[in-house]
Amino acid sequence: MAKIKNDRVGEMKAEYDFSGGERGRYAGRFAEGTNVIVLDPDVAEVFKNSREVNDALRVLARLEEARE
Repeated sequence: MAKIKNDRVGEMKAEYDFSGGERGRYAGRFAEGTNVIVLDPDVAEVFKNSREVNDALRVLARLEEARE
């Protein structure tokens, strides 16, 4: 596979105009409500979405509480 030479490293296309952007606009909201957890591939095969993972963890948490 041939490497593609990029003579324009560091240049941004004209259509990418961030002049009206606000730095960190959503940073606070993101930090408050985001908890990214990476599942191992074998676990991800079992749970197809975050709702299924959360439901399973809630069941596990209730079992643990009942055991105490």
